[in-house]
Amino acid sequence: MDIGQNAPEFTLPTDSSGLVSLSSLRGNMVVLYFYPKDNTPGCTLEATSFSQLKKGFDAYGVKIIGVSKDSPRKHDNFKKKYDLTITLASDAEDEMLSRYGVWIEKKLYGRVYMGIERATFLIDADGKIAHVWRKVKVKDHAQDVLETVKSLAS
Repeated sequence: MDIGQNAPEFTLPTDSSGLVSLSSLRGNMVVLYFYPKDNTPGCTLEATSFSQLKKGFDAYGVKIIGVSKDSPRKHDNFKKKYDLTITLASDAEDEMLSRYGVWIEKKLYGRVYMGIERATFLIDADGKIAHVWRKVKVKDHAQDVLETVKSLAS
């Protein structure tokens, strides 16, 4: 996915038995961030950071959606445990993950497996990719995304 391209459409189940689709968010900027797994240290820090900055994103009408393969029920537990205020969506079949190019081959201790690349896409109000962060380092990432939103909005 490159800047300026149309973001791939999706409809996914979310926490609280909801559904979210890109088309339903048209007219708003969307932060779509992909993370490997609920309740792991890096993923928890990323989710809590986006939640802590949510009011800053709200000021620009930005919707934040975190996506992993975890079930909506696991997302509910994760949100409750850490008092998260963002939407978490589930792509258990990894169809959307593949369309965004974040379902990749990974290596750990010599073992090769498929997993989610930690990545974030900023989608503009017209549904086009406005900014992409790949191989995200969690520390200060949510703040960096918010600063990018502010610079694009002004």
